[in-house]
Amino acid sequence: MRTEFTFELPRGYVDESGHVHRTGVMRLATARDELVPLRDDRVRENPAYLSVVLLGRVVERIGTVTDIHAGVIEDLFASDLAFLQDFYRRINAEGHTRAQVTCPSCATGFAVDLAGGRLGES
Repeated sequence: MRTEFTFELPRGYVDESGHVHRTGVMRLATARDELVPLRDDRVRENPAYLSVVLLGRVVERIGTVTDIHAGVIEDLFASDLAFLQDFYRRINAEGHTRAQVTCPSCATGFAVDLAGGRLGES
């Protein structure tokens, strides 16, 4: 089973040195990943912050940056945050959005993604 997925940010994370990092890795979320942020005071004060904390837990790397946390996610451009939110949804719901179908012409079976698009594209 695949548990890590690579991505490329539309704009990229700009680190404190001014370097732009675009490629990264996100892992599948666990139940703990989704529950722990609910106890975070920042999330209790502002429920919209949930995705920032959650992404800080499941993004393993952006470019050469491996210490990913909510602060790094906060510094992303809005388009990159939206991309990661969509990417998270896609990889964690993949088992629920795929369906086995059969071609009516040749009777060949194959899987389709009912969510549309390819994994990682927004």
